Amino acid sequence: MRLKSAIWVSALIRRANGAGAFAAVRRRGAEEAGAVFVKATRLDGTATLYGPAMPSLEGDYEPGERLFAAIVPEGSTELDCEERMRREIRFDPDLWFVEIEDREGRHFLDTVSQ
Repeated sequence: MRLKSAIWVSALIRRANGAGAFAAVRRRGAEEAGAVFVKATRLDGTATLYGPAMPSLEGDYEPGERLFAAIVPEGSTELDCEERMRREIRFDPDLWFVEIEDREGRHFLDTVSQ
């Protein structure tokens, strides 16, 4: 069983802020099961946007685990990430959008490569 999105996002923000990064919810989505997108910015004008990833059939991931993949690659401009998020929000208005600011570019997510 998967945690509610609201609880999962709250834990992500607490984890990032506790590690010295700054994290905040930019858009609240559906409490129960809204998709979560995370923009990780390095404070130098570059950012990466992460979105939900489909678990690999070959991976050993737990059912209900939230996996992410970079949908706007590392080193892209913040504007590229913002434009992609505008499209995602038009497609799914119930999504969550979290932004993490960290000079090291840490995102605090479980990621897979696609």
